[in-house]
Parts: sequence; structure tokens; C-alpha cells
Amino acid sequence: MENVFIEYPKCSTCKKAKKWLEENNVEFVDRNIVTDTPIQEELSKWIERSGQDIKKWFNTSGLKYKELNLKDRLVNMSNEEKIELLASDGMLIKRPLLISDKGIFTGFKKEKWEEIK
Repeated sequence: MENVFIEYPKCSTCKKAKKWLEENNVEFVDRNIVTDTPIQEELSKWIERSGQDIKKWFNTSGLKYKELNLKDRLVNMSNEEKIELLASDGMLIKRPLLISDKGIFTGFKKEKWEEIK
């Protein structure tokens, strides 16, 4: 399985993560989270594989998250509804995402990403 790096190119954290991947000679396929937003089936599979709570997949600091008042709304939504919402707009998804056979990583934590080398 190849590494898939899903990013928003204007995001400073994504830029740091991409630089780290390149500096560590980690091969990856680059994917823009806005123009090639993950679909529901991908998100379902990745969220399950990550073992993380679905709430960790939301970009809680994003404008869209705040505009939609998701902090309060997510509580009453099913996981299916949350996944549907994530798939509807890449800006709602925490980024960067790294999908690898060694794990699925949301956000950029260098020490965690070391696991893929």
C-alpha cells in the first residue's frame, strides 16, 4: 500500500508535514483535501482503522466547523451522519491526513509520524 498524504496546500501545518515526509524520504501520493475530498466509504474505513473517536477527525479550529456550530450539533448526530458531513466538505476534516499501511495519522505530530519510516 502506498502512503497517501491528504492536505490543504495553504495550511502551514500541512506544509510542515509535507516537508518532513520529503526530508525523511517517505514516498507518498499527494491529494488535495478540497479538490479531492475523501468520500464516505474511504472515511468510514480510515476512521475504523485508526481506532480514533470520530470527533478527532473534525477540524475543530476551522471556520466551517464554527459556522455550522458543530461543537453542539455533533452530539446528536450518528456516526453515519458525521461521516456524511465530513465527506461533504474537505475543510471540515482535520488535516493533514496520512494513510499508510503502518497506520492512519490525523494532524501532524512528528513523533507519531516517525512510526512510518
